[in-house]
Amino acid sequence: MKQRTAWITGAAGGIGRVLAAAYAEAGYRTVITDKDAAGVEALAAELSERFGAGSVLAVTADLGVPERIEELASAAFAWSGRVDVLINNAGFGITKPLFELSWQEWDRVLNANLRGAFLCAKAAAAQMRDSGEGGSIVNIASTRALMSEPDTEAYAASKGGLTALTHALAASLSPYRITVNSISPGWIETGDYAQLRDVDHQQHWSGRVGRPEDIARACLYLTDPANDFVTGTNLIVDGGMTRKMIYEP
Repeated sequence: MKQRTAWITGAAGGIGRVLAAAYAEAGYRTVITDKDAAGVEALAAELSERFGAGSVLAVTADLGVPERIEELASAAFAWSGRVDVLINNAGFGITKPLFELSWQEWDRVLNANLRGAFLCAKAAAAQMRDSGEGGSIVNIASTRALMSEPDTEAYAASKGGLTALTHALAASLSPYRITVNSISPGWIETGDYAQLRDVDHQQHWSGRVGRPEDIARACLYLTDPANDFVTGTNLIVDGGMTRKMIYEP
């Protein structure tokens, strides 16, 4: 059987770096992409040293530009000849008062976070369909799809859109044995975990703030071919935070 291939977007930092390492360690040929050229190239070199030459391909791409997604898909398929897993992780937000947020800023967020995920899914799914072997797509959404703080309209809309896109894609792609799920992370600390306070951890029923590895394990579960009975769902990985009732003292 040919070695499985995973595409991971937004891989240069944060959760994406850990996702890339997790899939490479699991034996996948791993295509990593980010608009940060230096960051994604450095990560590819690091992972190739750890897991073997030819195990990782870096592709620089701004997913807010549709043409770059076409180039990404072409380069990735030319490299490995297949795609089994797509993790739509790339995204960013703009925190700005509603009355100051321009439509151009709104479009930048929606185009990168939502349209970019749609186009990546379309490109990957076409190759999964044509292979006849199916595959798995995971969209990294957010608990911000379900709850909000002020001044986050564009980001919340993009993540809410991702959860809806997930079940729509799951319906459309089911004839081709392609599962589509989303993960909504809560507080995932990508900085210095040791600097977190007790009160930060105590906000969670789990008793701790999340780590990127929590999301990587969830992705590996959802993209395991043996778990093809799970599709069209949004998995909330947040230590219970969005279910916790909070009363002011």
